[in-house]
Amino acid sequence: MRPETLDDLVGQEHLTGKGSILRTSIEQGKVPSMILWGPPGVGKTTIANIIAHTLQVPYFQLSAISSGVKEVREVIEEAKQQKGTILFIDEIHRFNKGQQDALLGAVEKGIITLIGATTENPSFEVNSALLSRCQVYVLKALQDKDLIRLLKQTIEKDPDLKAKNIELKETEALINISGGDARKLLNLFELVVNNVPVLPQSDKVEITDAVVMQIAQKKIALYDKQGEQHYDIISAFIKSMRGSDPNGALYWLARMIEGGEDVKFIARRMLIFASEDVGNANPNALLLANATFDAVSKIGYPESNIILSQCVSYLASSVKSNAAVVAIGAAQGAVRQFGDLPVPLHIRNAPTKLMKDMNYGKDYQYSHLGEGNFIEQEYLPEKIAGTKFYDPGNNARENELRKFLKEKWKGKYGY
Repeated sequence: MRPETLDDLVGQEHLTGKGSILRTSIEQGKVPSMILWGPPGVGKTTIANIIAHTLQVPYFQLSAISSGVKEVREVIEEAKQQKGTILFIDEIHRFNKGQQDALLGAVEKGIITLIGATTENPSFEVNSALLSRCQVYVLKALQDKDLIRLLKQTIEKDPDLKAKNIELKETEALINISGGDARKLLNLFELVVNNVPVLPQSDKVEITDAVVMQIAQKKIALYDKQGEQHYDIISAFIKSMRGSDPNGALYWLARMIEGGEDVKFIARRMLIFASEDVGNANPNALLLANATFDAVSKIGYPESNIILSQCVSYLASSVKSNAAVVAIGAAQGAVRQFGDLPVPLHIRNAPTKLMKDMNYGKDYQYSHLGEGNFIEQEYLPEKIAGTKFYDPGNNARENELRKFLKEKWKGKYGY
């Protein structure tokens, strides 16, 4: 059922719809090396296949799980003899730095056009040298209408399904269980079709929510190999830690571990949480989360389970503050609202005589010369002078920060 043309592709209209950037590149035959980033089962492999099929060029496909530098070099050697070769690497985030570096020369020289697929943020998982040579395209989760279209398209195209005279009466259960993953949806649909009874005195096969649930509950392990509701579970995990419930957080951690979740994905979310939800209320949280990410990256499963458990229980049991995330949100809001406001002259850099003559740096006061290493002066552009972005949270550690700021600024910014 994998589409061979962009017109048959379901979803991703922002990339492959009429006039879109990727579609235009394909139609012009000028496809750059790229990283396709998005959730599982939304069309990353399919887009790579469509590109190769449309351009009629040599196409090689590797999986980062089972391939390494040896296989990459073999493809590159073959590509030197064939013009326009595309190399598709699934789960490219699983390649280490050395494996990714093996691609650099061939991509730079145009020996291959690289298409990498990843469910992880390429900013973290793809090294900067390779990332700078690739265009990153973000794929979106498939919507319900996309999944329904996919089901109807499948029934129309597959001769065996046509012969069974299938009537798709309800789709909610199919869509909910598949969780927006087209591959999972088709696997589930196949499972249901092969097990649903034919109606008496009729040649129709009716697919209803009740039928889907009955069959799925018996056979769910056949197609749910990575743990269902990936995004719901990580959401429950974060919210349990935010709610200071180590028991709930440990349960959802265990669900992810048992489901085979990438250990670095879990650790990365905890690292973000340490700043977003704990912040300056307990700065040690960020240190422990960073150490956890480093440790599990070296060790992996199963020993990482203990390290993850230690960090999760600490983060969940820590005092909380979202003051840092609110502060940067407010500051970015001011930037978007007021644009590029000029830097006040007294805090501008003045490396040349011309700049000094233009009063760059004039009247700047070096803070360490003041009492308590502080001299009051304005650091914000004139238009937003006195604006308060950071409001320390109401906890022991940040109350100390509030006290310090109040003593220094004596009421300015509302401290």
